[in-house]
Amino acid sequence: MLRILLINWRDIANPEAGGAEVHLHEIAKRFVVRGHRVTVLASAFPGGRPEEEIDGVRVVRRGGKFLFNFHVPAVCRKLLKEEGFDIVIDDINKIPFYTPLYVRRPLLAFAHHLFAQTIFLETALPLALYVYLSEALIGLIYRRARFIVVSESTKMDFVRRGIPERNIRVVYNAVDHDRYSPLASRRSDRPLIAYIGRIKRYKRVEHLLRASKVVFARVPDARLEIAGSGDHLDSLVSMARKLGIADRVNFRGFVSEEEKIDLLRRAHVVVNPSSKEGWGVTVIEANACGTPVIASDVPGLRDAVRHGQTGLLVPYGDTAGFAASISDVLKDDQMRSRLSEGALAWAGKFNWDDSAEAILEAISDMVADAQPTGG
Repeated sequence: MLRILLINWRDIANPEAGGAEVHLHEIAKRFVVRGHRVTVLASAFPGGRPEEEIDGVRVVRRGGKFLFNFHVPAVCRKLLKEEGFDIVIDDINKIPFYTPLYVRRPLLAFAHHLFAQTIFLETALPLALYVYLSEALIGLIYRRARFIVVSESTKMDFVRRGIPERNIRVVYNAVDHDRYSPLASRRSDRPLIAYIGRIKRYKRVEHLLRASKVVFARVPDARLEIAGSGDHLDSLVSMARKLGIADRVNFRGFVSEEEKIDLLRRAHVVVNPSSKEGWGVTVIEANACGTPVIASDVPGLRDAVRHGQTGLLVPYGDTAGFAASISDVLKDDQMRSRLSEGALAWAGKFNWDDSAEAILEAISDMVADAQPTGG
């Protein structure tokens, strides 16, 4: 039995949880099924208990949304002293925890993507500069750490920052095929466009709104559903009104997993106009439901979307290109059917059991290498 400590800004129960948290929880709960003990250290949130168990995974919450990284070193040391974990997994998502500076046992870093310059699209200059400079130190502080990343794009991003390529392994994100599956009877009678994800500035959902105004003129009965919450939601609602499309756009806010699956099955196309992703879990979830995805041709998304096979890639920020691609998929039944078949075949290559097994193999090797040989 391995004792595993995972550190991430959020846990799966956090209202702001996204793809990184889905990845973390799907892997962690499979470790538990295989007989290992897993603790997740994450930030506290309103209504969240200091400690609880979710799917066999122990969750410890400390600190808060903005200062969690300052609590991590002390809490991590305390947990390591009390419980003697065999390995620490540092999920680098937002501001790094710099665990190599204070963790003196096997350490594995997970990474989805780095913000780099895109952080300046997301937040005010002082905070953006703080995140940008925090990431700039990764190449120095984590240079000896082992990494698991979710795409080739992310791998090359870390190589450019000075992490040796030999220390980085790609293990793709996946999908729960028992839950995410096609159901033809659920497909909407009217052309339906969907966006599912956190509503953050760097996700650039406003590009989808502007494109949708053009699409609605070309496909009069089409509509758009946006599922997700975040601090950019009010701005998008206001923009929809100013564009004159508020009656065609349904802002659903936070949705349950069951509601998300239902939307993916009903949609004719899912759109992700983000400026950058690590991979895009929702892309494969949509594909597993037989729904093609149109996305920005940016790092991460270009790994997850097979252009012309499972969906379409559009130059980042090209509103006219998004409008044309969405209109084509909605109006061309044959094209949509071909992309749907390709999406199902592509999604079938990814499952969480395989991903968890690959990561567990890497963990076991690291722990074994750290054991004294005796003699």
